[in-house]
Amino acid sequence: MQAVMARAVPGIVGGLIGGVAFGILMQIEDMLPMVAMLIGQTSIVMGWAVHLVISAGLGLGYVVIVGPMVKNVGTGLATGLIWGVVWWMLGALVLMPLFLGMNEMVFVIETMQWKSLMGHLIYGLILGVFFGTTARKMLKRAAAGH
Repeated sequence: MQAVMARAVPGIVGGLIGGVAFGILMQIEDMLPMVAMLIGQTSIVMGWAVHLVISAGLGLGYVVIVGPMVKNVGTGLATGLIWGVVWWMLGALVLMPLFLGMNEMVFVIETMQWKSLMGHLIYGLILGVFFGTTARKMLKRAAAGH
């Protein structure tokens, strides 16, 4: 159980830190009301809440799916960037339009989607680097029984 938590915590925390960085970009670009629309709201505060819940969940998903491959900061960086691109394609280009009833926007790439790609890359970079630097330390502590 300690080994699971030793991986889960850095994934969730890295996801939240990356989510804050991405969220700042989203706030500057006025994207957060659209995120809030996923739960039938339009406020920036609810957009932040939804975005951070998703960010933490994707951080945990990263740990489960990609985490075992991450051995250091370099592999964290590479896998984090790939994770960001994958979730840009799945989230921004497919799931978000579908959940919002904008079926005609699936796989449409315009200015806002390119900005979203930048945010997803920032998110993945921060998540991967954070996980790559902290998970190994936490796993060693868990193995030592601390």
